[in-house]
Amino acid sequence: MSNGSLYTHIQNNIATIQFFHPASNSFPSELLARLTKAFNELSENDQAHVIILKSEGDRAFCAGASFDELVAIDNFKDGKQFFLGFANVINTMRKCKKPIIGRVQGRVVGGGVGLVSACDYVYATDKAAIKLSELTIGIGPFVIAPVVKHKMGNTALRELTLNATKWHNAYWAKEKGLFADVFDSTKQLDESVDDLAYKLASYSPDAVQKMKSILWGGTDNWDKLLEERAEISGKLVLSEFTKKALEKFKK
Repeated sequence: MSNGSLYTHIQNNIATIQFFHPASNSFPSELLARLTKAFNELSENDQAHVIILKSEGDRAFCAGASFDELVAIDNFKDGKQFFLGFANVINTMRKCKKPIIGRVQGRVVGGGVGLVSACDYVYATDKAAIKLSELTIGIGPFVIAPVVKHKMGNTALRELTLNATKWHNAYWAKEKGLFADVFDSTKQLDESVDDLAYKLASYSPDAVQKMKSILWGGTDNWDKLLEERAEISGKLVLSEFTKKALEKFKK
């Protein structure tokens, strides 16, 4: 349980991936690897026509990468590998043959914003505020920046990254294009997610796959780009500024 949990199931051609971690649904490297594997497997599974990504609980959708692992990084190789975790998931999601619906019931921080941005369609509750706080500890959201920009635009990316202590509410995120709609209850959220999933599952898989490929056009260089961004973060996390900031935050 210290590494969290991840479950997948398929019913009526609708696949669901549900993840959990006791630290506000954050992601240690092992859980990120399992999520990447799950998307790869479902992409090739003919029984799955659409995928729902959700997390457990009602407070946080995802708190980003594991803080404990971040603090423990003491060399460039491990630093790069750590940040490649979200890079691999994002690249797997954009290349996945099946459309991915994000069900966001609570707050989203850091790498979690990258996961949500990599979904093809997202519904959220009004509790789903978002924040990119990486600059406050001497690193930046370099790995997820391309997918956040792809989803929300450069202006929204600027506001999120430079005002790193501010929570932006769910309606702001909807206005910027991250969420398709925002609901005031999880009941409405789940009804809308299920309805969209049911419709997408009934469409021609070939047509949906080709449409998704078009929607992700211009991202073919991301395998290399996100690796380069992971290298930037892998170096910065070793800086004296970041070490002091992390120690202060830990205390």
